[in-house]
Amino acid sequence: MNKSMGKDEIIILGRRETEQLLSVVEAIAAVERAFRLKAQDKAVMPPKLYLDMPEYTGDFRAMPAYIDGVAGIKWTSGYPNNHRYNLPTVLATIILSDPKTGRPLAIMNGEYVTSIRTGAAGAVAVKYLARSDSSVIGLIGAGMQARTQLLAISKVLPGIKEVKVFDQRGQVGQECARGMAAELGINTHTVDTIEAAADADIVVTTTPSREPVVRKHHIKPGTHINAIGADAKGKQELESSLLVGAKVVIDDIEQASHSGEINVPLSEGKLRIEQIYGTIGEIAANMKKGRENDDEVTIFDSTGLAIQDLVCAEVIYEKARKGGAPVFTFFGSD
Repeated sequence: MNKSMGKDEIIILGRRETEQLLSVVEAIAAVERAFRLKAQDKAVMPPKLYLDMPEYTGDFRAMPAYIDGVAGIKWTSGYPNNHRYNLPTVLATIILSDPKTGRPLAIMNGEYVTSIRTGAAGAVAVKYLARSDSSVIGLIGAGMQARTQLLAISKVLPGIKEVKVFDQRGQVGQECARGMAAELGINTHTVDTIEAAADADIVVTTTPSREPVVRKHHIKPGTHINAIGADAKGKQELESSLLVGAKVVIDDIEQASHSGEINVPLSEGKLRIEQIYGTIGEIAANMKKGRENDDEVTIFDSTGLAIQDLVCAEVIYEKARKGGAPVFTFFGSD
């Protein structure tokens, strides 16, 4: 961490600066390292704290953690109707602190970090769980998370030949397909049904659904699924029977049990904890095997961990500090 800043000083970074200072490749490397350290018991991460705001159809989440010499917290919110106000669905702020003194070192916009570290997690899962010859990707849901998933996956899977996009909001799907085709140079097009999108080597779900949108019969043997959308109690994108018959990998058992894709099947007794294969960190740390054959269906249940935010924020902070980012007096002189 920073050794030269005055005790009253702090770096403040907006979204534009965070985008400039953290690449997708850097995020993937940082997130994989975070997963590995967590599996090795080298991280402290209390569960997310939720503050529900039902009258406003949204919620806040406090996400503290300590990992590899970095302490901090992300204060984030999820408001599905924010498009009405021309605001992102997810708004976030990250605070990094000196773990020796508690002094805040940086405050930064967390929206880009949230998107790119979630995409990075999906890329890490694809690296270990998808078939190496995977070439067709199906996106179910076409918002920002779908785009960052595809962007990150393309960094670890160079053989992508086709991307099929389904979104019940037709215009959103078309915009996603056009934008990603232009950015990645990959054949990316919309499809009319979930079944068509799910007929792929890798399926990415990024919807806010509270009932299954992907059924067991939609998925062929050998498919890998990144289940991203379930991030609160009661949310579910995959049919419970699909999880029961698959190799299910999570990011964190406590968090996933409360708010991930496995939360509904567990609460209904259709899935047992002992049926969960393990964590992505255990696989990245070579404590467990990843994909073991070309026929198994693998599922990564991504809930989003505070350690992912912090390791990405640390990369941004260190580059900002070395690059002479603006520093502000925060506490005032004694």
